[in-house]
Parts: sequence; structure tokens; C-alpha cells
Amino acid sequence: MVIDAIVLYLFSAPLLLGQFQHLWDYDRTSINTSTSYSCVIVLGGYASENKGTQQGYFNSAADRFIQGIELYTTGKAKHILLTGGNSSIMPDGFREATWVSNEVKKLNIPDSAVIQENQSRNTLEDASFSKKILEQQHLTPPYLLVTSAFHMRRALLIFKKAGINVVPYPAAFSGDGSHVSIDSFIPDGGTLSGWGTYTKELVGYVVAWLHK
Repeated sequence: MVIDAIVLYLFSAPLLLGQFQHLWDYDRTSINTSTSYSCVIVLGGYASENKGTQQGYFNSAADRFIQGIELYTTGKAKHILLTGGNSSIMPDGFREATWVSNEVKKLNIPDSAVIQENQSRNTLEDASFSKKILEQQHLTPPYLLVTSAFHMRRALLIFKKAGINVVPYPAAFSGDGSHVSIDSFIPDGGTLSGWGTYTKELVGYVVAWLHK
């Protein structure tokens, strides 16, 4: 009972998770400002579906979208490749990349600059399908890769194994996990949810590493 209580406390207090985040999350990246990349690949997961309406909305990872758009509008990338289909077990007609592409049109970005890959259900398919599209579009590497900081390590491994030369550009940072305050020692239910996210990443990283 005592050991169970200690374990529960350690994994529900933000301190331990914060330190793990600090070690795992990909650091902010500075890119060569004089280089213009042929394409920025923005991995899906930042737009969700309003069930029953087949309409979408930007979720808490929307910084991926913001950074991707900024890289294009500031001339760092000439094209934007939006990835993301529908990962639901019983998918309907909603496709994340398609919905996001329609949102991009509202920003007066020309259609010729926006490419969508709307069939992928996970990061492995993101890489596989994106590679085919990039080759079909005759866009030369390296490419900028935008995804959340917690997801970047797994994404880089998968894209590298797929033979895609990418430069990491992490977004949607979780915060400075190295900062310690009184609140770091107070248990919080949201911390357990955070561990779920990182457990998924760790398992996914191992699976990607083993995947041929």
C-alpha cells in the first residue's frame, strides 16, 4: 500500500513528468535564414472533427499549423504539404488535410503552394505517402518537418527510415519542464494524462525502430 501510494504520488506530481519532458521534447530549432526549402511538411494531429458534422476545428496542437504557415509566408518554404486523413476505427468522410487546406484558402495562399496528403492514419503512413507525393511533385530535399516537440523524435526516426531528408522544426512546446516550483510537488490528475502521451511516444519510437 505504501509503495503504491509513493508510485501514484511520483507519477501524479508534475515534477517527474516535467523533468522527463525536458529530456524528451525536441529543442527549439534555428534554421538557416538564407535558405529557402522546397517544402515544409506539417504533420497532422492539430485539427479534430466535430462528430456528426464532418467539420473540423483546431485543437491544442494548432501551433504546428501556425509554424507551417509562418515558414511559408516568410519565404522559408515554397510549398506546404499538409498530412492527415482520418485515424478513427470507423472513419466517415472527414479528412484532416482536406479540411485544413480549405482553411488555408482563407489566408489567400495560392492553391499551387498547398499540397495535401489526406489518406494517412499514423506517422508511418505520413512518411510513406508524403515521400510519393514529394517525388511526384519533383520537390527536392531537404524538407522542413513540423510537428509537436514531444512527437519530433519519433517522426524524425520514421522519416529517416523512409529515406526522406528532413530538417526538424518543432512546434507546440509543452513548456519548460526543467522549471521547479511549489506546484511541481502537488499531485494533479492532468499529469497522469501527460504520462499517457509520452508512453505512447516511447512505445511508438520502439516500434518504429524495430520496423523494417
